[in-house]
Amino acid sequence: MRHMRSTRVSHLVVVVVSLVVGAHGALGAGRPPQAATQPETFARLSLEVSAYGARGFTLPLPPGVPARYSRRMEDVSEQRYQEEAAALAGFAGRLAAIDRAVLPPETRTDAEILRRQLHDRLEELRFRAFEIPIGSREGFHFALPALPDRYGFDTIRNYDDYIAQLQSFGEHAAQRIIMLRAGLKSGRTLPRDVLAGYDEPVAAQIVNDVTQSPLYRPFADVPDTFPADDRERIVRDGAAALRDSVMPGLQAFLEFLRREYMPGARETLGLSGLPDGAAFYQHRIQMHTTLDLSPEQVHEIGRREVARLRVEMEQVRARAGFAGTLAEFMTFLQDDPRFTVDTEERYLQAVALAAKRMDGVLPELFSLVPRAPYGIRPMPARIAIRQSAGYYDSGAADGTRAGWVNINTSDLPARPLYVVEALAFHEGVPGHHLQIMRTRENPGLSSFRKGLGITVFTEGWGLYAERLGREVGFYQDPYSDFGRLTYEIWRAVRLVVDSGVHALGWTRPQAIAYMAENTGFKIGPSTAETDRHITEAGQGLAYTFGMLKILELRATAETRLGSRFDIKAFHEAILKNGPLPLDILEREVTQWIETTAGR
Repeated sequence: MRHMRSTRVSHLVVVVVSLVVGAHGALGAGRPPQAATQPETFARLSLEVSAYGARGFTLPLPPGVPARYSRRMEDVSEQRYQEEAAALAGFAGRLAAIDRAVLPPETRTDAEILRRQLHDRLEELRFRAFEIPIGSREGFHFALPALPDRYGFDTIRNYDDYIAQLQSFGEHAAQRIIMLRAGLKSGRTLPRDVLAGYDEPVAAQIVNDVTQSPLYRPFADVPDTFPADDRERIVRDGAAALRDSVMPGLQAFLEFLRREYMPGARETLGLSGLPDGAAFYQHRIQMHTTLDLSPEQVHEIGRREVARLRVEMEQVRARAGFAGTLAEFMTFLQDDPRFTVDTEERYLQAVALAAKRMDGVLPELFSLVPRAPYGIRPMPARIAIRQSAGYYDSGAADGTRAGWVNINTSDLPARPLYVVEALAFHEGVPGHHLQIMRTRENPGLSSFRKGLGITVFTEGWGLYAERLGREVGFYQDPYSDFGRLTYEIWRAVRLVVDSGVHALGWTRPQAIAYMAENTGFKIGPSTAETDRHITEAGQGLAYTFGMLKILELRATAETRLGSRFDIKAFHEAILKNGPLPLDILEREVTQWIETTAGR
């Protein structure tokens, strides 16, 4: 579920890097600025915002360092964030001056989404979220071991860019330490409760002999096809970057964690313990759900969903013929060896079979499906330990790259077979692959819309997609149906835990116990999942709220249209405009319902 992730650091790029030149870029060519129409003004503003986002926030190249090493790590200094806030405020002001009422409907929607995303990023900066750039599973130190995965290492440019990242790691780490130290001073830190052992993954990356670091491996296998001088330079400069930048940077961060951060972190747990914490959490709810909800409303809806799902789980337990309690049934499912496999290949085969069977029935649910294929593969072992069950990497709309469903095959005894249908449907089809590639391949959408990442829509659709399996013959086995419910209640529990911790005074043990009791997760996974929502406030709310809105719209359509309701047409109404905030989605689908009803 990684395709669109964290709102923690430089997300101007997410907001605008693909913004809008497409349908608007050529408008008004040659006309003087003062004569520009409102659509032309928006198009020009869009171009500027896109260029600003594409430029990024790269650390400057030090004197004497060759230009080939210019693609350095991100600048995360105080000055960068001040400059970013000023630039975004300028864009937002210019956008506000445009009369959106005269824009074409699709452009008007683009402008509204851009306005919200600029606002969200400015709020993140105003609340100084950059003073907490780490989490229980997020942070530059967690990202470092996966850095080689970004490069194919089949060109000299790949190696030069990789070396540039390594050379600048020390400076980047120093800036992170400055920001974290500012957080210690302001009270914006991770809670001390989640920091036990936090230094261990950092210490594990530090080596005396850099050739023993996993980060050195690309330098041990430089292609023989490269010129000899380049091969020698790549190995020399790569080893020097690890020795002189990466290892000192990691060591400095480790010492900072142990001497300052872990002992000095705040003793409160939720965002309510931060300066302006209540307002910050309210912002996070709105940003991640696109809805105006109070923490109390989030909590109540979560409890209601958990209660509903527990009733369904009890019904499935009875259908399975199990005479014990629901808790005992969950334990039985965890412990019985028939529900697990002992090899990675067998687990992947089970996921692939479910996915391929769903491929065959998609025409019953959709009038249009993506042209792009997708594959199933294990996620890299080095990141699997801190990832959920799966995530999706999108393909290319031009067919040059397939989409990939990445499956977590670590700790196979903890990965039951009865969840593979729900997992395959969420990450593949009819879930993320279908929705994301349907958007990318849609010629009627602007470049901006094709590149949008609106988590509440994308993850809401993924959760809805899990349920769709029931309508085309899946989940016949009661255990598989229970697996689907396990996944759905897992997302509903997040609403209760997230709001409980960040607004209602819940303790960490209380949240872990609630997670374990209602999901059936063992204490280890329940703790990891709880800590995720303690350190990534609001993100986990998107799944359930997105699904509930789609189900609400479907119920409205079924009632209004009666026998004229067509599931394929409904799904097209949801997907044809790309990812949208939920209120805009409701407006668009309601318009489709009324148009259809009037025919």
